[in-house]
Amino acid sequence: MNSTSAAEVESEPDTGLKQSLKQRHMTMIALGGVIGAGLFVGSGVVIKSAGPAAVVSFIITGALVMLVMRMLGEMAVARPAVGSFYEYARLAWEDRPRLAALAAFLTGWMYWYFWVIVVAMEAIAGAGLVHYWLPDVPSWVLSLALLVSLTLTNLYSVKSFGEFEFWLASIKVAAIIAFLILAGSYILGLWPSVPASLANLSSHGGFAPHGLLPVLTGAVAATGFYFGAEVVTIAAAETAEPARAVARATNSVVGRTLLFYVGSIFLVVCLVPWDTDAITTPYVSALSAMGVRAAAQVMNAIILTAVLSALNSGLYASSRMLFALTARGDAPAGLAKLTHNGVPARALLLGTLFGYGAVIMQYVSPDTVFAFIVNSYGTVAIFVYISIALAQLRLRARYEQHDPSRLKIRMWAYPYLTYIAIAGMLAIVIAMGFIPEQRTPLIFGVISLAILVACFALRRTFTARTADRR
Repeated sequence: MNSTSAAEVESEPDTGLKQSLKQRHMTMIALGGVIGAGLFVGSGVVIKSAGPAAVVSFIITGALVMLVMRMLGEMAVARPAVGSFYEYARLAWEDRPRLAALAAFLTGWMYWYFWVIVVAMEAIAGAGLVHYWLPDVPSWVLSLALLVSLTLTNLYSVKSFGEFEFWLASIKVAAIIAFLILAGSYILGLWPSVPASLANLSSHGGFAPHGLLPVLTGAVAATGFYFGAEVVTIAAAETAEPARAVARATNSVVGRTLLFYVGSIFLVVCLVPWDTDAITTPYVSALSAMGVRAAAQVMNAIILTAVLSALNSGLYASSRMLFALTARGDAPAGLAKLTHNGVPARALLLGTLFGYGAVIMQYVSPDTVFAFIVNSYGTVAIFVYISIALAQLRLRARYEQHDPSRLKIRMWAYPYLTYIAIAGMLAIVIAMGFIPEQRTPLIFGVISLAILVACFALRRTFTARTADRR
């Protein structure tokens, strides 16, 4: 095994992490990161609460994600960096070194924490889907098999991640496009003996049967469904032309994300009455309403693909963020060691430990572990997005003053839309405190943030004492 440090990779742009992923993978990686099981399953919870107006919930949250992706695109093209927004958080506050160190530390570790939780959650969710076909196999065995399989895929090489994620994402995208075409044709009356109808939008208590508040709370719940597209800016560091890769991927993912989410949710509420039990499995029920045979089998396979893709992305993103953390001393230097295939194996394996712990806990207490995991990570994603927006606000002003040629992609209506995005995300965090079912995730998120702040303080104290001894 050949070993290379993080610093050496940064100083040698044509080796290691810099040349393994292909340009054609980047858009699919971005789309694959954002189209997860949340769309296929979790959207039913939002629809049940807000009615057909859930479409508006997804528009609100989707707009915020669009803005964050544009900000990331601007920064990533202006200054490609291993670790992406972890490094941007530091650069944005470099005139205030202590704050810069804290911002980067919190952003990097929160993002790592988010994805290791996702790894555990998707391994458990995937087992539930496979259990549909293999009911006699214990769920914990299936979780373990999925986790080990995708860990080995990621360990093999960076290229294997790219290829695997490309095809998984392609299947998901193809499934969404097929659904949009079929369901759109159905409600427009283009199917034989089927009249055009939008009656379900208003015939069961109206478009917003419970008023405006559930629409806004639905936007809070939908936030986590969109998270993942930002993986493309981390993966860009492993392409031959990172700026070009990010520019293409961020531009294409914005419109497609809204089309896939908002378009498919709109078609679901047109096909399935929001106030029936069928909405708990929205896409299966929509296919059944159109008379598609074996709808449950088809959607189970598609959702499993989405889960495997999210698990794959989680292993990749967590390991690369941990790799970046080593470059600045925010994580042990030993985690930066690369295999001969350019994979940070130690960082990757560390990210799987929580997943294996969750598999064990699933065996010990299968009824409680999944709920705990779900409640552990949602708010952390919003904190990361707020950090990205604050970094873009400061870096954009600096580049415009000192080096405007770097700004090949620009955030729309700067700085106003950046301020609006920050205000929107802060409003989501505040709203979580007033929504009973969102309070637990908020509490977990705040506790996680407090623990990381304490870890940062301990790290600084340890570093200072070590320096004094020398």
